[in-house]
Amino acid sequence: MNRGAGDPFAALPPDAAQLAERWSAAAWSPDIDAAVRAIYDDVAAETAALQPVCNASGRCCRFEEWGHKLYVTGLEAAWCLRGAGTVPDAASVRAAAARGDCPFLVEGLCGVHPFRPLGCRAYFCDPKAARWQEDLSERMLARLRALHEAHDVPYRYGEWRTMLAYFAS
Repeated sequence: MNRGAGDPFAALPPDAAQLAERWSAAAWSPDIDAAVRAIYDDVAAETAALQPVCNASGRCCRFEEWGHKLYVTGLEAAWCLRGAGTVPDAASVRAAAARGDCPFLVEGLCGVHPFRPLGCRAYFCDPKAARWQEDLSERMLARLRALHEAHDVPYRYGEWRTMLAYFAS
């Protein structure tokens, strides 16, 4: 039985490769890199102050099993891939979608943790976090969108594995 999100490649637009190129080029810009890091540093500071519990179970990476989705901007996906130094191939992205998890989940842990997207940084399985994590995500997402606009980087916001499909070969 396929519990996953279906084929992440099914709805890619005709200009997917060009968008991935634009996002990738932007992710290498020192100004954009610094801005993304500043946003993620602010997320880290706010979450540290709120002290959510994280038991490093990998539940957050098993999306369908735990009833949530990870959404990212195109620039975020490119920044993560740039930092991680790897792009999953099409088969890996499809397999993760079929399993209902992240292609970077390795032995129950995040394989790209230092470069993970906003949604991963703001989501905690801790029930107490539900009170604040949506607000934090929305505020920081607004900053990411503004970053796209300020640097004339095309804005797309989509499910993680679908956005990875833009880059996968």
